[in-house]
Amino acid sequence: MLTIYGVYRSRASRNYWMAGELGIPFKSVPVKQAYRLADPLADDAPINTKSASFLAVNPMGLIPAIEDDGLVLTESLANNLYLARKYGGPLAPADIREEALMGNWTMWAATEVEPHAVRIILTYDAGTETTDEGKAKVAAAVAALGKAFAFLEKHLDGRDHVVGDRFTVADLNVAEVFRYAMSQTQLFDQHPRVKAWLARCQSRPAFKAMMEARSQEAV
Repeated sequence: MLTIYGVYRSRASRNYWMAGELGIPFKSVPVKQAYRLADPLADDAPINTKSASFLAVNPMGLIPAIEDDGLVLTESLANNLYLARKYGGPLAPADIREEALMGNWTMWAATEVEPHAVRIILTYDAGTETTDEGKAKVAAAVAALGKAFAFLEKHLDGRDHVVGDRFTVADLNVAEVFRYAMSQTQLFDQHPRVKAWLARCQSRPAFKAMMEARSQEAV
């Protein structure tokens, strides 16, 4: 059985959404980020990214990780590409061309979008978005994201999905990265195809179920 290590309020959300889309059984091990705990090494601390039991799974001490039939993977987006290939169905590549495109879009999101989008969400998580420093950080990230938003906007002209004619793991992976920028509504208003595409992705039952589980977790 698939095991997903990580709380829903982390990049593990991507793997929980994917498992939901695939309809496969899985075990959830809610590993918390150590920074959320006053003393992550205390005897009564919940399992976290500094716990010896988790470091035995991922010595890097980062979530998520997955284990499937003895295979351990530790990169959230790569985890999803693997799950798509293993379990097949419409989310998986139909041929080598689609496989290449799905990998390309995933890497694009990870390298060209996520670093900037993460700066936005971390600023909001810190509660500093209204300070001068916070505003400057967000503004710089938004400016950096403009090129990526424009690129995806053009790509979505005449198509509803990132790859092929259906929702795939490429949509899921890219959508989860773009979710980090959702506080910047002007970016989406300026790119209506991107806005509509993300709304379609997030209207799926498996996404809603993942977000509901996320909302039930302690902050």
